[in-house]
Amino acid sequence: MTISYLVTHSGSFHADELMSSVVLTRLFPDATILRTRDAQAITPADDRIIYDVGRAYDADQRIFDHHQPDAPRREDDQPYSSFGLIWKHFGADYLRAMAVPEGDIEAIHLSMDRHFALPVDLVDNGALDPATAGALVGLTLPVLLESLKPVFDNDDPAAEDQAFHAALAIARAFFEASVGRKAAKARAESMVLDAIATAGEGKVLELPRGMPFRSAIDQAGADHLLFVITPRGTDWSLAGIRKKPDGFEQRADLPAAWAGLNDAALEAASGVKGAKFCHNGRFIAVADSREAIVAMAEIAVREAAAQV
Repeated sequence: MTISYLVTHSGSFHADELMSSVVLTRLFPDATILRTRDAQAITPADDRIIYDVGRAYDADQRIFDHHQPDAPRREDDQPYSSFGLIWKHFGADYLRAMAVPEGDIEAIHLSMDRHFALPVDLVDNGALDPATAGALVGLTLPVLLESLKPVFDNDDPAAEDQAFHAALAIARAFFEASVGRKAAKARAESMVLDAIATAGEGKVLELPRGMPFRSAIDQAGADHLLFVITPRGTDWSLAGIRKKPDGFEQRADLPAAWAGLNDAALEAASGVKGAKFCHNGRFIAVADSREAIVAMAEIAVREAAAQV
């Protein structure tokens, strides 16, 4: 079977068929996007996938609409849009096409559904008002994508299709970046878990480079860790670990005497040659060598223990 056409509706576009098109054009790069409401074109056939039009949902016939009276819903009764349906049936293959390791596909597929597809589905179905984003409403992805529609007095017959393809490129950039970050996070977790095992009962986690580390620390139950050391270009950094992913309070702060100091002043306050910087918020410090940052970490751990 060769898919030659990706068929969606003509006219004004929305985030759901744009995001569906991101997925499908990755899997079927030689297929033509056909934006139409012609009855023959939106009739299921072996050479096409139809989405967000056709008033039917039948995966075997490759038609994925959600505007019909018996519109499809998730197991938790939340509504699908075309994007959620396309992601449900084609998302895993899309991730494979994006070179996501097989062992990470299930988790990333689920995460993208919850955090990307579902919000688009809810907005498209009127079950979620973008205005809930408050002052940031104009910066939500569905609103930004729809802002690329032609203005009302653009009478060029090709304007809608041109705007659709321009918006598609932007939608692709955001979606593929999100997938890439989730795949990178999965790679980082493996490396961080190895480093946690190496750290043992120590209070300082040393990583070979900057990377996401919080989820792996939580996964490992490594509540004893207080600080993280990483190389930072030619320097090294010492960072605190937040108590909660969505908060700013640290498990332990860097010493109060270091706050806001640089270079010679920080060397004098810490007693560590090579100390270069400590943020006034006491959540990160920098030194010019691994030896210096390890010495700073040892001091920070001692001071944190003294305050317990």
